[in-house]
Amino acid sequence: MKEVFKPKLFTVLKNGYSKQMFTKDLFAGIIVGIVALPLAIAFAVASGVSPEKGIITAIIAGFIISALGGSRVQIGGPTGAFIIIVYGIVAQYGIGGLIISTILAGILLIIFGVLKLGALLKFIPHPLIVGFTSGIALVIFSTQIKDALGLDTGALPADFIDKWAVYFKSLSSINFWAVGITLSTIFISLFFRKITTKIPGTFVAIILMTAVVAIFKMPVTTIETLFGDIKGSFSFELPDFDFSNISVYFAPALTIAILGAIESLLSAVVADGMIGSNHRSNTELIAQGIANIVTPLFGGIPATGAIARTATNIKNGGRTPVAGIVHSLTLLLIMLFLGSYAKLIPMSCLAGILIIVAYNMSEWRSFRSILRGSAFDIIILLTTFFLTVLVDLSIAIQIGVVLSAILFMKRMADNGQAILTDTDTEIVENYGSLPKGIEVYEISGPFFFGAAKHYAEMLKNHSSATEVIIIRMRHVPFIDATGIHNFDAVLKQLKSSDLKIILSGVQPSVRKELDNARISFLLGKANIFDDFNDALKHAEETIAAEG
Repeated sequence: MKEVFKPKLFTVLKNGYSKQMFTKDLFAGIIVGIVALPLAIAFAVASGVSPEKGIITAIIAGFIISALGGSRVQIGGPTGAFIIIVYGIVAQYGIGGLIISTILAGILLIIFGVLKLGALLKFIPHPLIVGFTSGIALVIFSTQIKDALGLDTGALPADFIDKWAVYFKSLSSINFWAVGITLSTIFISLFFRKITTKIPGTFVAIILMTAVVAIFKMPVTTIETLFGDIKGSFSFELPDFDFSNISVYFAPALTIAILGAIESLLSAVVADGMIGSNHRSNTELIAQGIANIVTPLFGGIPATGAIARTATNIKNGGRTPVAGIVHSLTLLLIMLFLGSYAKLIPMSCLAGILIIVAYNMSEWRSFRSILRGSAFDIIILLTTFFLTVLVDLSIAIQIGVVLSAILFMKRMADNGQAILTDTDTEIVENYGSLPKGIEVYEISGPFFFGAAKHYAEMLKNHSSATEVIIIRMRHVPFIDATGIHNFDAVLKQLKSSDLKIILSGVQPSVRKELDNARISFLLGKANIFDDFNDALKHAEETIAAEG
């Protein structure tokens, strides 16, 4: 268990924690706490639960994930990805069903961690992740139209198409005060960063819009109109649990667990790239599981690692889990002493914030890039996307994974003659006496989603004296979207270290994918060769020219 569960906080404290580190973490934690406040409220309201449940989740889950997690800088709490899941569970099973589903999801996450399944994230294809993430973004956007326009629609249907039909029928009831608040919120949130990045634009927008509505008594819906007062406290409460109905809650619990695992580990990977660290994936899963078991007992909702808040933490100087703990305590103080004012927040202001969240989640650039790729990746992307929007996220993930496996097996069959015995490993060969400053790597086998992360990690392990890296790709029969995504990321990282990258032996089908993804332009077409000897000669000339 020791190897599986090693919280980063304990490591940081053991290695020494200075006053200077605390000062940076304190500042970053306070800023992230302020950023998290409007998001926590908005995510809770959009999920169909009362606003304080979002704040409670950010406080308790945020504290646990930072204190026990496997990342130095991960910020946990409610996220946009859970909105449609929570909304559906509450609609079907009520708050009690949500509590039980979340606790079961927490147990599953702990099991994932104990079984060391954290590394399995690399087997989730990139098109599948982009497909359901973009689908979630579109669903979130669609749920906010009512409040953004101030429409009088009554209860909205759950179905995506039916919801939009109601919107169009209700356009005559549009409230232009609400529209003005929504647009003002979006404008302030996006452009305030040009004034300063120290104070988040969403926080400024929510303060200004709430004040304007209260002072001028604008006829718009507020949190108080829908939910009444926001509680400034929370208490421990055990849910009523009937073991005979556990099978009913297993499907939503599994969806929460899988999505929570994917999002938290993706966030941790992004954070690793920003601070040059390595997270402990299994420890992170166990911490996420504990957070999702404990938080519902105090009235919270599902939680996971939040990419945007984690990035905000890093950009403001946070470098240890102490920053995440400070973020949690900041929210606790806000809830205790300023929570009563939150009821005045206009719903159209929250809608504006969530529209920005939906846009940031949409990953439209990745979506567009995959659409320029292979037919297999496009099928996975569009299938997952449309199932998420029109059917159900749980079904979308399940079918997406199965479809990815089927298409992968077909691609393996189509390229069977090119597969070597060890196709899922990178072969690094010593090509004899190479000129000083040149290293050669050879990728052998399909550059697909299962091997892409391993290949990318191997390419990072170059010598400090290296000036030019030649990557031989003569035995790579194809590269998929995940391979392109990881290859592009590692090439950019290598180039940022002033390394020259040369490719040799790129097959025509792979070259076409690299051209579509603009990797050929990133490296320069003059640095891609059919023959290894030509590539080696070019590498020698490059070193000589710079020497």
